Amino acid sequence: MKIAVVGTGYVGLVTGTCFAETGNHVICVDIDATKVNKLQNGVITIYEPGLEVLFERNIRQKRLSFTTNLKDGIKDADVIFLALPTPPGEDGSADLKYILKVADDLGSLLENYAVIVDKSTVPVGTSEKVSKAIAKNAKIDFDVVSNPEFLREGVAVDDFMKPDRVVIGTESERAKKIMNTLYAPLVRQGNPVIFMDEKSAELTKYAANSFLATKITFMNEIANLCERLGANVDMVRKGIGTDTRIGKRFLFAGIGYGGSCFPKDVQALAKSSRDVNYDFK
Repeated sequence: MKIAVVGTGYVGLVTGTCFAETGNHVICVDIDATKVNKLQNGVITIYEPGLEVLFERNIRQKRLSFTTNLKDGIKDADVIFLALPTPPGEDGSADLKYILKVADDLGSLLENYAVIVDKSTVPVGTSEKVSKAIAKNAKIDFDVVSNPEFLREGVAVDDFMKPDRVVIGTESERAKKIMNTLYAPLVRQGNPVIFMDEKSAELTKYAANSFLATKITFMNEIANLCERLGANVDMVRKGIGTDTRIGKRFLFAGIGYGGSCFPKDVQALAKSSRDVNYDFK
């Protein structure tokens, strides 16, 4: 299959490299000419254990390439992934300007049917906005699919190549068939590909990250209580973490959650809630 990945940040580069590793021909597109030049010359621009070996092998075998030209990058692509940044705005909402700019450009460039995939973390309703932006100038059929990523820094290659689950939001049978074929090599051990509507897929990403942030925050509250009561938070953690309904991960008390995803995703979920007049208690 021929795949285009627009955006060569953390998610885009891992996605493009790993799909090349499963035998697809992948072109990654980025407007940063300096970055693209490095990638074209075999210089990887992020550090992720295990990625460099796949990166070098697939460049050598000519399954992975890079360009700054969007038209060239998406030519004859079966699937076009949008892996663009969605930084938080002042009100906590995700800024969609990069995604919608590419969507605006895509419409007039599409020459054959393609599945356009939102791989970025985006709020509910983004697939509709992307679809409308493309449709303004498109002369052929296309489908917009939501396919959130669940990659952890440090083990992103393993997470991608052996996913717990693959979430795909689409109600198009044509898009379902293509996405099923694309992910088939990654789920041979029986882990599920879960198809749902686009809005549910978009919300799944925010719900997952916010739940993990909640576990961390809750355990910090328990740690504070332990100090006042004279209990040992590590013992409490082991005691509740062995309950299969709860699980042992994300229960370590510490300084709280941070990083590039949890804070902005929690804020974006709260903003989505306010937008529909729901008080997320």
